[in-house]
Amino acid sequence: MDLRECYISFGGDYDDVLSRLRREQTVQKFVYKFLDDKSFQQFEMAMGSQDYEEALRAVHTLKGICQNLSFTRLFESSYLATKALKENDSQKAADMVPQLAEDYYRTIHSIEVYKRACEEQVNEQQ
Repeated sequence: MDLRECYISFGGDYDDVLSRLRREQTVQKFVYKFLDDKSFQQFEMAMGSQDYEEALRAVHTLKGICQNLSFTRLFESSYLATKALKENDSQKAADMVPQLAEDYYRTIHSIEVYKRACEEQVNEQQ
């Protein structure tokens, strides 16, 4: 799996992010950093404890990261959750959690598969 295929698998726009960041190595660096981002977990915890202000902060952060990295599908679901929370519609935001979680975990899984493939390729070359 290459980086373009990774983006396709989770519903991202590889050409868009590459046009912005210019180098595949730069895109890869930030895609890998996404694996360490805790915004989604913070959003889930805040929603679970009905701390909607914190949930908004976390999902807004996630939305921004997704927009910058052209994670289109995940951006769309995080945008809808952000919009619901900004409108003080906590029930609508809660209803969005399953879709947002599905999109998030699909993205994480695809990145992890891509990262493993890259690591295996490096190991084979050594």
